[in-house]
Amino acid sequence: MPAADVFHQVLQAFLALSGWEALATFFGLAYVFLAIKESVWAWPSAFLSTLLYTILFWNGQLPLQALLNGYYLVMAVYGFWLWKRPDQSKDAIHIHTKSWPFHLTYIFVGAAATYALGSYMATTGESKLPYLDAGVMLFSVMNTVLMARKVLENWLYWLVVNSAAIALYWETGFYITIIMFCVYFVMAIIGYQAWRASWVKAQQDAFSDLAPKKSSILS
Repeated sequence: MPAADVFHQVLQAFLALSGWEALATFFGLAYVFLAIKESVWAWPSAFLSTLLYTILFWNGQLPLQALLNGYYLVMAVYGFWLWKRPDQSKDAIHIHTKSWPFHLTYIFVGAAATYALGSYMATTGESKLPYLDAGVMLFSVMNTVLMARKVLENWLYWLVVNSAAIALYWETGFYITIIMFCVYFVMAIIGYQAWRASWVKAQQDAFSDLAPKKSSILS
């Protein structure tokens, strides 16, 4: 597509931008920013953003994206419940990592489910891009659980999911949402670096706390 046509389409999207999409975008960005900070208020922001996007995507003939955002509503409540626990609580959620076998299984299950759901959607004709729509939906569903559980690698998965989402929304005309997902992509890099630094510090602190105990046992 010529650059002039691309610019014209994006400009038209800005001119036609509804206040609801702008508000959904604002709360979506607030969600990721607060998640990087490990703030519990990330989840109320996510709830408001996804409530609006559920309606917008349904009207835009992206049923799986509408369903995905409906799921996000539930996860926003779940994430808020998990993260509001005091750090001193034995049930508190802390940043941690998963093993390679876990990640290989995670990717395989997600890919298989994407193929199955995409194949079904292709037969119904209800989605403009069934496989891409299915992949973005399913991996977002799975990865939101990892984020709520504070699994460090969730940010790396978001890099891939956000890239796929950008392609999906480009083809379906959600140009302002594309800008949000481009910002999400950058914020996922920042989020990974911030969470990894916190995780490394926690590991070092745990080792420092353990070292005196070892010394006293040896003495």
